[in-house]
Parts: sequence; structure tokens; C-alpha cells
Amino acid sequence: MNLFFTSRCTPFRTTVRSHALSVSVMQRGFTLIELLVVLVILSVLATVVGPKLFGQTESARRNTAIAQIRNIESALALYELDNGAFPTTEEGLRALVEQPGSAKNWREGGYLEKGKVPKDPWGSPYVYVSPGSHTPEYDLESYGADGADGGDRKNADVESWNIE
Repeated sequence: MNLFFTSRCTPFRTTVRSHALSVSVMQRGFTLIELLVVLVILSVLATVVGPKLFGQTESARRNTAIAQIRNIESALALYELDNGAFPTTEEGLRALVEQPGSAKNWREGGYLEKGKVPKDPWGSPYVYVSPGSHTPEYDLESYGADGADGGDRKNADVESWNIE
């Protein structure tokens, strides 16, 4: 028996060597059935979880647009406190990062972080009109996924006067 099996014991593991067993253990792999079962499980998970994850991207974009609009509104309020009026439609949101001629007490460094006006989450510029038609001071909005005024669902506009 000593010729075929040798045994060595350590405090952490036990190793058994056999000339007959070593060949079969080294050649063992996954069978085609095992691989197919794993692929079926992964497919079912992707089918169940995938739509839930991908459905959240539009919601995340809308929430980002709301946060950016609130940030721009704060910058506009500071601009108005310093200069006595909001930027005109012609001056636009650029007045928050570059001093326009009408701004007498423009804050050094501007009113927005990083010195630039952000684009909406869909890559389009925000629409700024002053004085506004929905509020006396200004209207600020993103046209949403379609980039056009109006729309519903994923194409719905994100408007400063409709944010709660």
C-alpha cells in the first residue's frame, strides 16, 4: 500500500497523492452541460435585471437636469444681488462666467463652478429667457431628450417653474 499512496499531514491541509488519481484530476474540466446551465442562468438574470437597470438612465438624466437648474438658479440669484438685475436674454447664462458690459459689481471668478455653463444631460444648452413668460424674472429650461420644446415622457422638458 505504501507504493501507491503517500500521505502527508500538516496543521492546515492534508494532501493525498496517487499515481492513478493524479492523471484523472488534472484532466477534469467543465462539461458542455455545465456550461449551458451557467449560460441559461446568466441569460435569465440579464433578462430580469437588465430592463430595470436601463430604465433608470432617463430618470437619472432628469434628476441631473433638475439639480443643474437649481444650481444655475442659485448663481442667477447671486448675480442679481450683486448687479441689481438678472442677465438679459441676449447676455444669457454666459453672464454667469464672463462679465457682461451691464454688470457693474460682477463677482471675480464668476458665479458658476469651473468657469463654464453646463450643458443639460442630453448635451444641449439650457434655454434662458429674461424676463420670462412663466415667471417675471426669467425662464430656465432644458428641452429634454428630443432637444425640442414640448414633449412628454422621456422627451418632456425640465422647466424651472415646474420643479417642486
